[in-house]
Amino acid sequence: MEQTSRGKHPGLDKDDRAGSDRLIQWRYFKDRMATVAVGIGGIGVLVAILLIFFYLAWVVLPLFAPASMDKVAEYADPIGEPALLLSVEEQAEVATHVGTDGRVRYFDVLTGELRGESRIPIPEGASIASFDQIDSNRGVFGLLLDNGGLVVVKEVHQIRFDDQGRRVVSSLDFPYGEEPIETGLGEVRSLDVRVSPESLLIAAAMPDGRIELVRYVQEVGLFGGSGELTADEQATLRLDLPPDQRIERLLLDPAENWLHVLTDAGEVVTTNIRRLDRPERLGPVTVAGDGAHVVDARYLNGGISLLVTTSDGRITQLFPVRDEGAGWRLQKVREFEAPGEAMVSALDIEQRRRGFVAADAEGRVAIYYATSHRQLLNEAVMDGPIADIALAPRADRLLVTSRDGQVSVYDVHNEHPEVSLSSLWGKVWYESYPEPDYVWQSSSATSDFEPKFSLMPLSFGTLKAAFYAMLFAMPLAICGAIYTAYFMSPELRQIVKPTIEIMEALPTVILGFLAGLWLAPVLELNMPGAFLLILMLPLAIPLSGFLWTRFPASIRHRVPDGWVPALLIPVVVFIGWLAFALSRPVEAALFGGSMPLWLNNEMGITYDQRNALVVGLAMGFAVIPTIFSIAEDAVFSVPKQLSQGSLALGATPWQTLVRVVLPTASPGMFSAVMIGMGRAVGETMIVLMATGNTPIMDMSIFQGMRTLSANIAVEMPESEVGSTHFRLLFLSGLVLFLFTFFFNTLAEVVRQRLRRKYSTL
Repeated sequence: MEQTSRGKHPGLDKDDRAGSDRLIQWRYFKDRMATVAVGIGGIGVLVAILLIFFYLAWVVLPLFAPASMDKVAEYADPIGEPALLLSVEEQAEVATHVGTDGRVRYFDVLTGELRGESRIPIPEGASIASFDQIDSNRGVFGLLLDNGGLVVVKEVHQIRFDDQGRRVVSSLDFPYGEEPIETGLGEVRSLDVRVSPESLLIAAAMPDGRIELVRYVQEVGLFGGSGELTADEQATLRLDLPPDQRIERLLLDPAENWLHVLTDAGEVVTTNIRRLDRPERLGPVTVAGDGAHVVDARYLNGGISLLVTTSDGRITQLFPVRDEGAGWRLQKVREFEAPGEAMVSALDIEQRRRGFVAADAEGRVAIYYATSHRQLLNEAVMDGPIADIALAPRADRLLVTSRDGQVSVYDVHNEHPEVSLSSLWGKVWYESYPEPDYVWQSSSATSDFEPKFSLMPLSFGTLKAAFYAMLFAMPLAICGAIYTAYFMSPELRQIVKPTIEIMEALPTVILGFLAGLWLAPVLELNMPGAFLLILMLPLAIPLSGFLWTRFPASIRHRVPDGWVPALLIPVVVFIGWLAFALSRPVEAALFGGSMPLWLNNEMGITYDQRNALVVGLAMGFAVIPTIFSIAEDAVFSVPKQLSQGSLALGATPWQTLVRVVLPTASPGMFSAVMIGMGRAVGETMIVLMATGNTPIMDMSIFQGMRTLSANIAVEMPESEVGSTHFRLLFLSGLVLFLFTFFFNTLAEVVRQRLRRKYSTL
């Protein structure tokens, strides 16, 4: 053993050999611990990234969950009579049945138990001639009597707490009094009524084909209260329909701008009635095939889109859009597939979204969403024909009645109908837009707003901002890194490299603040100077170098070796001053005193103060240190024997740089570029503060943009947790995550290939 120990540690005694063994073991233990710690740290990073990915996916997946219905009750129809109106109140607990005799009965949605009854005051000897559901969102409907009287009724449902506990108390209210409004219309074929706080508008189709429009005004007193209705305007329209056509249905829009007339030939004729004395006619637009007729027509929530069902199984969405000549036309936008082969027998509209439910004569029910052009669910719920359906205001419960007196109640699960791959990434034709487009507009001041959730403008803005940032940063950073690592003296490099790297410590919120409040106005006021600077600097720097070689040797030798590049600092400062000094004279001489106005008037290019040029400069300044540092290390790490051997074989420094140094350093330089690209893609504060945050798809350098990260920062605080908007912001984060993952993966793949290719140099 002693010989063996001496063989291992010659010249050491026993105690020294023991101490040396312990030292080796301790070093081995520390090495193992460091290896384990690094491994745990690396695995922890991978686990953290995977957890982030899975959390984002967990929040996003409900967006693509299919709609479903669960039957919760079934019972015999407690009324047993046809209904002019079947509706469900806000809490989905009480249903309202309006009968043809003016009786209004309320029953429990889940049990069918009668909850009460009201009666519409119809004068003796009169009967209901026509019914109109004026405003389903507010529960307002109208009854035209055969003697020409009009009764406007509003459903009232109140939650009360008393000795019986919590209960919903239902009753009727009469906004214009219980006495019928004398219209003098007499017999009518179709009726539509619109009410507002100040007026009431009636459109009635008469048997002889004319349409009578009457607007009543209600005077309001100084201290509240309402006065009597008085006729304010009246007009008669004639559509000059062919003799074999007749009017089947009238629809006024809530804003009282349009009157849609549906004929028995399946045509929609629209008239602009903003001025009753000068109506403008649009159409006709055909919505039914040969021999088919209109079954039902409703307004989607918001009162802009018209939904028409026809006997040949078509469900068509239409709305007015502006023509190129500033006129209007009625546009057929979408057609939806019917629930089944049979005719659509019932239709109901969601009160808070652009969704609707249709049922047919074979017992099938389908749920649709208009904006995303989707049929979300299609199920057979009854064996026989469906007579009527009523959707709760929150679209979470559906009441279905059959013609044989059966009632079925379903809980509806349909949280995010607005989302589909086509609505997120394709063009969508939104209401009142002249054509399909990519639009992101998540909220508005009114509940009638149609959400626009296209991620294309945000993704485009992200790539646009990164492109202009890299266009500015990449040449400066890479060329600066090559010069610093290969040509610059060690003394000057020790100053330049830390100075540029310390720029990365500057908070991006400071850069965004300076870009938005200082740089953007400066560029707008001195735009010619900015472009002169871009043109003059590349010419001035080589010219300065050439002139320096013509200086006397006595002057050139006074500059210490390696410090000649520092002489360019005053040159750059002077050229910058000269360019901006010439800005105003050039702008006055060539651009009429204002280059932004000249671009707009002469070139048709809109100039926004906070635009891609500002973002490119500011974000490029933030990305330069990252690219410069990694690229400079890659060039500087090229083994000196390679470049020295190339020089010894007679190559010039430039030939050595291009053919030896750069190929060897190319994996690291490519990684620098891709890491800088990932940094630009994920940047938030600069694009948030230095752009107009307008989600538009315009590659112009004078237009702004909105990026995915900036959109998350702006809208996440105001989004409702669990809503479609909330989950779409997480989807934006997931898309950003995948962008970054793609760029980093691409960088690693290319880096490995370049490394294998040039490893033999």
